[in-house]
Amino acid sequence: MSRFSRRQFLGRSLVAGAGISAFPSLLRAAAPNETLGVVVIGVGGRGGSHLDAYASNPRTEVRFIVDIDESIGASRAESTAKKQNGRKPKVVRDMREAFESKDVQIMSTATPNHWHALAGVWAMQAGLDCYIEKPISHEIAEGSALVAAAKKYGRMCQVGTQCRSNPAIIDAMKFLHEGGIGAVKLARGLCYKRRASIGPLGDYPIPDVVDFSLWSGPAHYTDPQLTRQRFHYDWHWQRLYGNGDSGNQGPHQTDIARWGLGVNSHPLSVIAYGGRLGYQAERKDENYVDAGDTANTEVAIYDYGDKTMVFETRGLSVDNSADEELNRLFDSTRGNKIGVVFYGSEGYLVQRTYTDCVVYDKDLKQVRQFKGGGDHFGNFVDACISRRSADLNADAWEGHLSAALAHLANISYYLGEKHLVTEVEAKRVLDGVKSYDDNVATLERTLKHLTDNGVDLAKYPVSLGPFLKFDPAREIFPDSPEATALVTRDYRAGFMCPTADRV
Repeated sequence: MSRFSRRQFLGRSLVAGAGISAFPSLLRAAAPNETLGVVVIGVGGRGGSHLDAYASNPRTEVRFIVDIDESIGASRAESTAKKQNGRKPKVVRDMREAFESKDVQIMSTATPNHWHALAGVWAMQAGLDCYIEKPISHEIAEGSALVAAAKKYGRMCQVGTQCRSNPAIIDAMKFLHEGGIGAVKLARGLCYKRRASIGPLGDYPIPDVVDFSLWSGPAHYTDPQLTRQRFHYDWHWQRLYGNGDSGNQGPHQTDIARWGLGVNSHPLSVIAYGGRLGYQAERKDENYVDAGDTANTEVAIYDYGDKTMVFETRGLSVDNSADEELNRLFDSTRGNKIGVVFYGSEGYLVQRTYTDCVVYDKDLKQVRQFKGGGDHFGNFVDACISRRSADLNADAWEGHLSAALAHLANISYYLGEKHLVTEVEAKRVLDGVKSYDDNVATLERTLKHLTDNGVDLAKYPVSLGPFLKFDPAREIFPDSPEATALVTRDYRAGFMCPTADRV
């Protein structure tokens, strides 16, 4: 299938000699007050929220649904038609078919992570504005490609970090930037979120209704079997497709942490440690091998020169944790803790949910609260109509910086995966890493979390990744060719994501 046959035709007949970036605006120009046609890609999980948002917005209409699982696509089309007064979206497996339709002006994607960037680049090349779920990319280089594509083709590109549109977070960040808790040098993001084992590593059949080659797309094709029991969702924990919770939940919190710290660039260095630990104890089988290969416990330290960000991922039980200060700040000793803590010279600001932030003084007495949710999809549609990228609350650049933090941490972790260390060695290394956090205290809390969950650290020690300097402008690791090689990936023929200079 030719993706650009219509644009090529327009180029020959209407704008002979014009550059390729001129064609999308001709192809997709919408008349004033015209309803914008939407294609939603990947509708099994989060994609349902995309469908609801566009079907309920009088300015948009879902005209295509793309899903490699036709049974899911058909079901979603029926439910969407009921919300659109009987106007039923067409269901296709290949997104390129929808991109060729003159009835579509917006692409909105909730595919697995490995498809995010290529779907966005293809859509923008075809003249569509894009809403891309977090993380915007599977690799660092893909984020740069999306930023370049949005600029080259003049497209709106919004990232699904919806806290950017929530008054609770907006107002809290304004309060922070105005000195509400004094000078802030440290932000700690938390993803303390229980994640059970995804089952034993093995060979499992691919569901008959799934076009696995098309689903795999840019990723290596594992012909003919899967290695996980549940096809949908559990791809998050396999690095061919997902980025673990560092890249799943993480971009929400690292985005807010960057926002609050006021940093609008990549960090200067990263180091990460952790492992995929604890499932042997849960299963009471020390030989058990989980099908996931991303870390379920990971701590990353990012240096921004005069500021530090720390991001902690915990996938085992977080009930009754011994983190006394965090328990008080989140007003909870049990259950998940997902948010960001800003440490100021005059107090603390804590993002506790997507719509709730709390301010504490130095004695941990609550002194202020911010609440309220917003409409992130609506903000995107506003920008699609205004044609002003400045109207976007979370553009491609913001999404790229926040997703890259997950990728940076995972690169350090993956390179150090076989570097198993004792507590003494880990403390020695981390004590020498520049940080406004107490690196050793954070390590001790993390190790206690593991032992509280039955992890025998003598048998299953943590892995310590290398300390990696990063060049924010060139997006390379100047001292590590091995790390720089992981800035991108090997792509399958026909599914190559172009680099930023070739979009």
